[in-house]
Amino acid sequence: MRNFMISFVAFGALLLGGCQNNGMARPDPSAATPATEATKPALSAEARQALAKAETDVKEAKTKKALWTTAEGALKKAKEAAAKGDSAATLKFSKIASDQAHLGMKQLNYPSTK
Repeated sequence: MRNFMISFVAFGALLLGGCQNNGMARPDPSAATPATEATKPALSAEARQALAKAETDVKEAKTKKALWTTAEGALKKAKEAAAKGDSAATLKFSKIASDQAHLGMKQLNYPSTK
């Protein structure tokens, strides 16, 4: 039993020793170079307008408690695409978010099933 404990402690020490920093410096990912930021593609005006409309539609549906989770997910994807500068994806997901928000609000007019 004593040999097992010594082996266990030695193994733990070796395992933890392998997790130490090896002394090599890593580049700071948060320090982006200006050249990298400058090469990011700009979002088209149409995509910016579609994103703003989708945000408004989703906000309105949320206040009326008619927001579908698919609209919320599409808006999140549209914002991610906008952050990457992808106008086509921003337009696509913004349209989906707006459409889903409108359908959710339209559903409020349906008769109750109770």
